[in-house]
Amino acid sequence: MNILVTGANGQLGNCIRNAAKGSADNYIFTDVTELDITDAEAVAKMVNENDVKLIVNCAAYTNVDKAESDEAFAELLNATAVDNLAQAIKANDGTLIHISTDYVFGGEPYNTPCRENMTGAPTGVYGQTKLHGEQAIAASGCKALIFRTAWLYSEYGRNFVKTMLNLTATKPELKVVFDQAGTPTYAQDLANAIVCIIERRDYEGKEGIYHYSNEGVCSWYDFTKAIASMAGNAGCDIQPCHSDEFPSPVKRPAYSVLDKTKFKTTFGLRVPYWTDSLKTCINNITTNEA
Repeated sequence: MNILVTGANGQLGNCIRNAAKGSADNYIFTDVTELDITDAEAVAKMVNENDVKLIVNCAAYTNVDKAESDEAFAELLNATAVDNLAQAIKANDGTLIHISTDYVFGGEPYNTPCRENMTGAPTGVYGQTKLHGEQAIAASGCKALIFRTAWLYSEYGRNFVKTMLNLTATKPELKVVFDQAGTPTYAQDLANAIVCIIERRDYEGKEGIYHYSNEGVCSWYDFTKAIASMAGNAGCDIQPCHSDEFPSPVKRPAYSVLDKTKFKTTFGLRVPYWTDSLKTCINNITTNEA
């Protein structure tokens, strides 16, 4: 089967490359230089000429703060382009696997893990445009699985873990917010789960929205303390602080823990605990730097 992966140079895209090594399927990895997903004709041509039967969309506008002043482009990439992918794959009777986010809930002050059927009110442009992308998929009528995730990190690109590895190694002290709770998600775990579902053809007849993050709950402060401890960065004094001490154009979700029950019962896959996966990632990063 021919599988198109968009956003293949990002965190999740790189992790899908790793997970798909040795697969009998033919993965076509593309990023903006190979395929402009905002161009509906180019997307349709790619799908038709390669008889693509499955698209894994890892492409997105993910700069939460910048999106506030760049709404048109965020909408183009997170909604219009998603509609292009949905329409093209529907025309070829295939399936779309799309990655979404906890930010679709945003403004709702939930203090219990979010289930797929909860409705949210995004607080900023990023969350709104990602929700528009989900809505575009539903309106298209294409066969689709949407995986919402949160607090994604990996060995690739810029992310919280890599930033904090650097800061806790170089700064004598650091303030990190404790009033936002969620679950870190190792992108390789999500990629492994997606590729496993593809290998088993387990996506067939299981269209819908699913939540995937690692197991457990922590604040950004706890996350940072764990990163520093695992990296052996003991010289940095890490202190908790409130979100309002770091002014931002966007109000971030205060509680974005995702309930993974539907994912686990549907696909029968184990979800790793967040600190176990964090150890793996940090070990990979420090080993590569050595």
